[in-house]
Amino acid sequence: MKLATWNINSITVRLPQVLDWLAANPVDVLALQELKLTDDKFPHDAFAQAGYSSQCFGQKTYNGVALLSRTPASAVVKNIPGFDDDMARVISASFTLDPAAPAGGSSNPASVRVIGAYFPNGQEPGSDKFEYKMAWLSGLRAWLRTELQTYPNLVLMGDFNITFDDADVWDPEGMRDQIHCTDEERYHLQALIAMGLTDTHRLFAQPPKSYSWWDYRDMAFRRNRGLRIDHILVSHALKPRVQACHIDKTPRKNERPSDHAPVVVELAPNAA
Repeated sequence: MKLATWNINSITVRLPQVLDWLAANPVDVLALQELKLTDDKFPHDAFAQAGYSSQCFGQKTYNGVALLSRTPASAVVKNIPGFDDDMARVISASFTLDPAAPAGGSSNPASVRVIGAYFPNGQEPGSDKFEYKMAWLSGLRAWLRTELQTYPNLVLMGDFNITFDDADVWDPEGMRDQIHCTDEERYHLQALIAMGLTDTHRLFAQPPKSYSWWDYRDMAFRRNRGLRIDHILVSHALKPRVQACHIDKTPRKNERPSDHAPVVVELAPNAA
């Protein structure tokens, strides 16, 4: 069972790339960020022809998230309940990923709750957008406390726009205290870990300087001047089932690529 996240930076521009990637990497669930279109323009038919059902939460020009899956989604929720926000940043759904298991709700050990999220960028410390990011992160964490109680098998994945530490940054000293690398942002990320979530990437030995995002400018990808800001976190109940996690840099080599690369996690079937 494989799950993946990918900020595709416009589904309109990169639909063929997403379809090609899914054909080569038939994951069970793919979370997309930065759709940059409204729901009525989302290419449901194209994904259905590829064998995927789709749930989307779009917004004109900015933001937008979706979940693509090879099994039907249930209990779909958009954005963070209890947090007033007019941005399309979060979509959640439950999936029965083990085809041999019966369908069921939150208590079914074969059911996994997937939250796909596009965290705010924050622009720069001290700005109004940074304050919005801090409030959004607090709202996310408050909601997740309840979600983890309701759904023991939970995956939170997406573009977090935050690095965990210096190992996630190509130039730690040059970017210290800059956006994505501030103590305030990393506090919220570590608070998610303290709630019982685990960074699947760090469960395994990874190549040095493993990043998921590279600026389009200054040949950043070719020079591997990037950041690891796309993450897949799993709950305590799912941690023993994580078999692998990797960043697939191949799509970043495409013509007109997204500036992000997909992150993929593999889970073992439930033993129950």
